Amino acid sequence: MNIVLVGLGLIGGSVAKALKQNTSHRVLGMDVNEDVLLDACSSGAIDGKASLADVESADLVYLSVYPEDILAFVRQYGKRLKPGCILTDACGIKREICHAVEALSRDEKGAWCAPYQFVAGHPMAGKEQSGFAASDPSIFSGASYILVPGSASQEAVETVASLALQMGFGRVVQVSAEEHDRNIAYTSQVPHALACAYVLSPRCRQHQGFSAGSYRDVSRVANINDVLWSRLFLDNKQCLVDELDELLRNLQKIRDAVDREEEGELRRLLQAAAQIKREVG
Repeated sequence: MNIVLVGLGLIGGSVAKALKQNTSHRVLGMDVNEDVLLDACSSGAIDGKASLADVESADLVYLSVYPEDILAFVRQYGKRLKPGCILTDACGIKREICHAVEALSRDEKGAWCAPYQFVAGHPMAGKEQSGFAASDPSIFSGASYILVPGSASQEAVETVASLALQMGFGRVVQVSAEEHDRNIAYTSQVPHALACAYVLSPRCRQHQGFSAGSYRDVSRVANINDVLWSRLFLDNKQCLVDELDELLRNLQKIRDAVDREEEGELRRLLQAAAQIKREVG
């Protein structure tokens, strides 16, 4: 296939490298930073810079950019993609993106009028660093790749799923946009919010010499891209607020048991948590 990757940051760069290492597809790149494009070309992560003609003739366009930039691309280039082109993304929220792309792809009567098929995706991989310099295809090894098929054909969905497995992902999970966002609020967004809240303590600046694995594990993702994650938090507002409320309720129970020196209640809470962790991992 002729594949155009839009956005060569951590995920986009890693996707490019994974595709070049594991497939025979032609991979071209687009990025607002010309230095990133030069680095990607010189390192062999892409076959070259994508022109407008390349976008128009692409078999698959992979959008690895901020949510608002996904929609900007669809508005600017969507109608110029060739019939049958598969459009996919790597965004961490799905309801807002899927509903907006659907709206942009249908006419006033609600009929699909776009030449492409949209298969929403979310590679469940990453690390604390950002940017092309941090890209590494090994972060995909054995990870999950989530797909939200929407109204795309089974063939288009299978094409994106196959591509994910070729890149090294261990499994592909198909869900609705709503289910994706509920689960991501818990598994991804709450941990980032928790890590940020944790390191805002004045004790954080004094942790050297007193910290080990526990501090490292809880604080790791506090090294956060504030622009991206602020947008992801707000675009998934209700799901995230619900999960944060649940976290606060549970912290309050532990806090109250400690404050009241209720050892029996404290042990019950800790035992319940340990049992769940042993059961589900």
